[in-house]
Amino acid sequence: MKQTEQQVIFDLELLKKYDVSGPRYTSYPTAPQFDAGFTEQDYRACIADSQAAGPSRPLSLYVHLPFCDTICYYCACNKIVTRDRARAVPYLQHLYKEIAMQAVLFDSDRIVEQLHWGGGTPTFISHAQMTELMQHLHQQFNFAADEAGEYSIEIDPREANAETIAVLRDIGFNRLSLGVQDLDEGVQKAVNRIQSEEETFAVIDAARAEGFRSISLDLMYGLPRQTVAGFMRTLERVLQAEPDRLSLFNYAHMPTLFKPQRRINDAELPDAQTKLDILQASIEHLGKAGYVYIGMDHFARPDDELAVAQREGKLHRNFQGYSTHADCDLLAFGVTAIGQIGDSYSQNQREAEAYYTALDAGQLPLLRGMRLSEDDKVRRHVIQTLICHFALEFAVIDAELEIDSRHYFAEDLRHLEPMQADGLLEVSDAGIRVLPAGRLLIRNICMVFDAYLQKSAQQFSRVI
Repeated sequence: MKQTEQQVIFDLELLKKYDVSGPRYTSYPTAPQFDAGFTEQDYRACIADSQAAGPSRPLSLYVHLPFCDTICYYCACNKIVTRDRARAVPYLQHLYKEIAMQAVLFDSDRIVEQLHWGGGTPTFISHAQMTELMQHLHQQFNFAADEAGEYSIEIDPREANAETIAVLRDIGFNRLSLGVQDLDEGVQKAVNRIQSEEETFAVIDAARAEGFRSISLDLMYGLPRQTVAGFMRTLERVLQAEPDRLSLFNYAHMPTLFKPQRRINDAELPDAQTKLDILQASIEHLGKAGYVYIGMDHFARPDDELAVAQREGKLHRNFQGYSTHADCDLLAFGVTAIGQIGDSYSQNQREAEAYYTALDAGQLPLLRGMRLSEDDKVRRHVIQTLICHFALEFAVIDAELEIDSRHYFAEDLRHLEPMQADGLLEVSDAGIRVLPAGRLLIRNICMVFDAYLQKSAQQFSRVI
C-alpha cells in the first residue's frame, strides 16, 4: 500500500495514556520467543528451503564487532569494553571461520545487496583489520556494485578521523551512521561519553568529501541533565550538517537489566513531562526543517530512499531498523548477531568464549532461533505493513495471505476500538488507517496483533 505523507500530531494526553512498555518490532515474533531447541540442522534446513523457493534471493550481511574503548552508561548493546586492542585478534580469526562456514551454505549466484557493521564500536579495530575483514567477506560472497548496494557502518566519532573515513570508503562502504546522542557537555559527562563538536563534525565533513551517499545521525532524549533548551541547541547544530537521516531514540532506563545504567544518577534524569516536551519540540523542529517522519524514531529527507520507499509502499523493517530491501535473506556474523533466513530467525552465542568454542569444534555458533508458524507469518505481515506504512488494506492482505482478515483478526479488531475512539486510527470495511495522532503510537497499535505479548515476561522499553 502506498502511504501519502501526513503530519504527526503530538497529542499530549494520548501519549500519556498510551505510554506503556512494548517491543520495537525489528522482528515478529520478537527475540524473547526464540528457542534454544533451534539447532544447526534446523538452520541448514531453512537455508535449503529458502534456496528452493524460487529465483535466488539477494543477501544482506550483518557483522557484529562488540568492542568499545570506554563504556557509555546508557548503553544496552552487547559489547566488550576493553582498552586492549589485541583482544580483537582472536575475535576476528573466529569471525573469519564463521563467514567461511556460512558462505558455503549459500548458492554462489546470490548477490549481497546490503552490508552493515554494528557493535560495539566497529572502528575499534585497526584500518588494516577493517580492510582484511572486508577482503574476507568479498572472497566468500558476491557483492553488488557500489552504485547498487547499500554498505553501511556505525561510527563513533571518537574512534575515527579523516583517514579512517577514507579507508572505509576505499574498502567499499558508502553509508555512515554516527552516534551523537547529545552535544551538551553536562549530559556527556553524566553518561560518560565525552565527544566534542569538532571531532563529530570533522567525521561528517570527511564523509562528504569522500563521497558517502548517505549520512545518518543518532540522537537520544531522556538522558540525565537534558533540558528542552539544551536539546534544541544540539538539534539545531546537528541540522546544520544536513544529515540524510536522523534517529531520535528514547532512552530506556532499565538498570536492573543493563549494569552500566546503574552508574546513572536517577535524580538527574528528566521527568516524564520534560521528556515529552523534548520530543514535541524535536518533532516540530524536524518538520519545519523538511524532514519526513518515517516511524519508530526515524526521520529522513523527502528524497532519501527510506522516504521514497515508504511513499511507494516498499519500506521494510528488520533487525537493523527500516530498510529498502524487503526480499533479502539476512546473514548475521559475530557474537549475539541475529539473522533471518526465509521464515526463520537465528541468534548467535552471546558470550565470546561460547562463540569461540563452537567454531573451534567446527560448529556454527547458534544459541537459539525459531521457525515461524503460519500464524506467525500472517501476524508478521500485518505488523510489518502497519509499522512501515501506517495503513493496511484488507483486500490486499486477504489476497497475499489467503485469509479472511476481518474474520481472522476479529478479536484483535475489537481491541482496536478504544484506539479508534481516541482518534489513533480508523477501521473500515476497506482496512486500517493510522491517523496523524496515532503515528507516534504505532508500537501500541502493532501490540494488539502480537499473539505472544501477554505471555511474555520480557521487559521492553517504553513506547515514548
